[in-house]
Amino acid sequence: MNKAELVDSVAGAANLSKADAGRAVDAVVESVTKALKRGEQVSVVGFGTFSVKHRAARSGRNPRTGETIAIAASNVPGFKAGKGLKDAVN
Repeated sequence: MNKAELVDSVAGAANLSKADAGRAVDAVVESVTKALKRGEQVSVVGFGTFSVKHRAARSGRNPRTGETIAIAASNVPGFKAGKGLKDAVN
């Protein structure tokens, strides 16, 4: 499912126009992104938890040349599925 299909699904489920559903989807994504930028966790009960995880610096290898390279530390977004989502999928 891509974003357009998600907007269509939300519009149908919530009895909204596609424009209103599109704004709602954009607002949710923007809110989650802003919270993660601040280092906060976003928990949606029954769905899951979005969080920021720190990835430590490490060394890697260039597959083309075999040369060792340094990979900088970074923060990456993470998602842990909640029980309701896990149960729905299984």
